[in-house]
Amino acid sequence: MIVASLNTRGIPLRGSRLGERYAAIGAVFEASDVDVVNFQEVLTYYHLRQLVRAMPSYRFAGYRRSVAGPAGGLLTLSRTAIARTGYRSMPLPPKADAVGLPRLSRLKASLKGVLLTSLSGVTVANTHLLANFDGDWSDSNRYYRLHQGQLAVLGRAVAAIDGPTILSGDFNIARDSTLYDDFIRDTGLVDAFGADCPPTFHASYLHSNQTAHCIDFLLLSDPSISVEAAQLTFTEQLPMPGGPDYLTDHLGLQVTLAL
Repeated sequence: MIVASLNTRGIPLRGSRLGERYAAIGAVFEASDVDVVNFQEVLTYYHLRQLVRAMPSYRFAGYRRSVAGPAGGLLTLSRTAIARTGYRSMPLPPKADAVGLPRLSRLKASLKGVLLTSLSGVTVANTHLLANFDGDWSDSNRYYRLHQGQLAVLGRAVAAIDGPTILSGDFNIARDSTLYDDFIRDTGLVDAFGADCPPTFHASYLHSNQTAHCIDFLLLSDPSISVEAAQLTFTEQLPMPGGPDYLTDHLGLQVTLAL
């Protein structure tokens, strides 16, 4: 089973050539052997239609409907049948966990969640946690307690799943942070990339004083799931009608698994 994960649209909407980018993303997966793709930041039903149209061989779509589009911006497309889907919302953060945070961050925190898609013999979980715009994941940072809370909700959602689980997405926490270490310790999940976690964000979209980190992960719940291959995708600019560019500000994850 080949599973992929990609945050599709961190690039500002204005001038992003969204239609071209989504068509190109779809073309990459259509030409691939990937069985299941977890997408993040599929924010509206327009985004959803663009991806579904560009990926006709992925006949099965998992998402939870909301007013504007897929809840949490989360979409899972599969070439094999989906048995059922579920969604767990992140609660509004307690005031103590949101002290000093921008008002927009506090609002966005409650719009995050985890999408659970059940396939034959395995559950694929897809998540996107709140962005840390400070680029600082130390325990003194203003985003730290909020991320702790979101990771706790995510851990409980995965723990409640009966059977093998594959969890991936844009966690927005750095691989070298205590947030990541504590989450792995508390959940017992295994990183499919092991200790090798190069940056998953294109440095060209950062300010000159910022550093790219590994913030996207693909994690496994069961020792019976073995990793045959793991690689980063969307690492280079790709051709589009308006000229070559990166298709998103994130790099993608792709893992070949034996269940």
